Amino acid sequence: MSAVDAAAPSGTSVLVADRVTKEFGGLVAVNDVYLDVPRHSIVSLIGPNGAGKTTLFNMLTGLYKPSAGRILLGERDITHDRPDQITSLGVARTFQNIRLFAAMTAVENVMIGRHARMNTGVFGSIFRPPWVRNEEKAVRARARELLRYVGLQEDTLEQLAKNLSYGDQRRVEIARALASEPTVLLLDEPTAGMNPQESRALTDFMRKLRKELELTIFLIEHDMKVVMDVSERITVLDYGEKIAEGPPEQVRSDARVIEAYLGVQE
Repeated sequence: MSAVDAAAPSGTSVLVADRVTKEFGGLVAVNDVYLDVPRHSIVSLIGPNGAGKTTLFNMLTGLYKPSAGRILLGERDITHDRPDQITSLGVARTFQNIRLFAAMTAVENVMIGRHARMNTGVFGSIFRPPWVRNEEKAVRARARELLRYVGLQEDTLEQLAKNLSYGDQRRVEIARALASEPTVLLLDEPTAGMNPQESRALTDFMRKLRKELELTIFLIEHDMKVVMDVSERITVLDYGEKIAEGPPEQVRSDARVIEAYLGVQE
């Protein structure tokens, strides 16, 4: 194990990628990466395009299975769990490209995120007894509450997702992730397409989520001002390998990071 990977897992780690590798045919997208995300922390994952960041996210959430290594959620090995099982265990995510149902309202999109916590089965869906209708009513009310919490205005809650502004679509996606009541929230480029004012607001909101909902937040982000401002720890990938890890001030001055990523931005 390299010096970059030598850090032992924290006793309070909530999510661990234990020396994971992902190969696609002959291409190694992620190579022997170890990282751990401490509970109630805000950790960022950075690196140039093609560094393997989203591939790592996809392994953490069950969309991809590692070619080697394992994924731990607390003490549980979730390496081979399905995405819906991982969601039910308390991990939620957003995507780099917004994945809302365009022909559904903001409220309806968030209600879908609540599905993992609903009790309705096949019987209830077909015959719709009173308890099912009551549950749906409660889920709709909770969806509206979450949309207000993430900053949507009242008159946008019943608008179709395709008619919302880009920033509001991002907020709906975060609200949908929160609807599953996660303990760990993974955000894939949450400020993409946002102006500086919107990015600052989202940075403040991430801190609010961590404090008020006691969330652990792990994000991929290209906006280095956001990364340096919000992160307590930063992990850097380049060509699928971890090249640096530490607090923002340490990563900012790392020669390999400057060469691989920060220098490119300048």
